Amino acid sequence: MKVTFPHMGNAWIVIQTLFESLNVEVVVPPINSKRTLQLGTRLSPESACLPLKLNLGNYIEAVNEGADTIVITGGIGPCRFGYYGEMERQILRDAGYAYDVVTLEPPDGSLLGLAERIRYLAGSKNSWVKIFKALRFAYLKSVALDRVEDLIHAARPRLPDQRETEKLYEAAKIRIAQTMTNSGVKETVRWVQESIRDRQVELSPSERFYKPLRIGIIGEIYTILDPYTSMGIEEELGRLGVEVDRSIYLSGWVGNHVFQGLAPGYRSIKSYPGHALPYLPHFVGGHGQETVGAAVKFAQEGVNGIIQLFPLSCMPEIVAASVLPRVQETYKVPIMTLIVDEHTGHAGMQTRLEAFVDLLERANFEPRTEHTRGDVLSVGGR
Repeated sequence: MKVTFPHMGNAWIVIQTLFESLNVEVVVPPINSKRTLQLGTRLSPESACLPLKLNLGNYIEAVNEGADTIVITGGIGPCRFGYYGEMERQILRDAGYAYDVVTLEPPDGSLLGLAERIRYLAGSKNSWVKIFKALRFAYLKSVALDRVEDLIHAARPRLPDQRETEKLYEAAKIRIAQTMTNSGVKETVRWVQESIRDRQVELSPSERFYKPLRIGIIGEIYTILDPYTSMGIEEELGRLGVEVDRSIYLSGWVGNHVFQGLAPGYRSIKSYPGHALPYLPHFVGGHGQETVGAAVKFAQEGVNGIIQLFPLSCMPEIVAASVLPRVQETYKVPIMTLIVDEHTGHAGMQTRLEAFVDLLERANFEPRTEHTRGDVLSVGGR
């Protein structure tokens, strides 16, 4: 067995760690690119959403490295993600790729069913104690990665050299990917904190106390977490002097959906359905209800603006988008919706972001350089 999986942001680090800890061969597909999308689009139905097309491209690229088994998480309700495993199996089979597809989800809510699938992947040579330790360590890495991401979100608009900030982020990801000890993971997070603090010391008083605009990013998880799919929206907003806060982080989603709330993760999403109740009181599939709840929570926290991000034809997010104008009216917070597909261009996305930030700056009546202090480490540790 040689396992591969879809690329989604930093998830590859967590998945690679899990399988390597269990001595299972793993093929990490190349980072999502134009080539990945082109390969997947050739096999996909025209109406398929962008994540499915990228997934198929990942598998085609991975098969060249000998991968024969696909691992993917599942979903429930009126969202096509719940059918991805079987759809992708059939599409790949029809195209001549002999992949075995294992969907990691609790069938009918049964954690026992999830455990059986994990046992199949781990093989009989690994004890349940070793499997549990591997899962726990991989999850620890996912929480650390989310923590580092949040620190970088806060650092981007505050530190003067964006290139150095991005280099710090990439170096941190490499460190976390390579370390195989709990202490190594924790030390990497401390190193990022200290590196940011060292850079702050070099700032002038006005720069050090600068508090940027804050935008909440909500929407479909794949589109939010994967930089290629989102057109690098977080980095682009940082370049525009905006601090990003994201509604969903990998560890929070895995803990809530895959492990049924047993592991809360870096940012728990359990409160979102409650926040959404006055606007969308029932489950609509995917992250639709969570998107509305996150928008309400962000608005209550006083963000300057909110951006909803999702792939073209995503029904749960379309439902959420129809509800968000009520949230906008209630809290007087600007909300912009961005929809992506294989035809979305970076220049168009950049123009819309610049226009939205300009709108927020005009609405923010106080000069931005006279805001109260915003310490990157305290903000990054929300």
